[in-house]
Amino acid sequence: MQMIYKLVFSKQVVTTALKLSIIVGTILAFINHGESIIGNTLSNKQVIQILITYFVPYAVSTYSSVKAITANTKKIEKTRKVGG
Repeated sequence: MQMIYKLVFSKQVVTTALKLSIIVGTILAFINHGESIIGNTLSNKQVIQILITYFVPYAVSTYSSVKAITANTKKIEKTRKVGG
């Protein structure tokens, strides 16, 4: 469990998740709220929705990265046990 926390907050995972979140979140925000963004008529509710829109791809990217890293680590450990 401690390894997972280290991975979640590791520089590589956070950087990747932030980059993905900025790209995907911006696209989704404009798809869902483009007219209000361009017209500068966002309500407080829409601002909260947009923040959530950015958080979702961040969370998905973080989860996927941690899952992939832990799966690869387990494969490497099994290979070392079999080969060594």
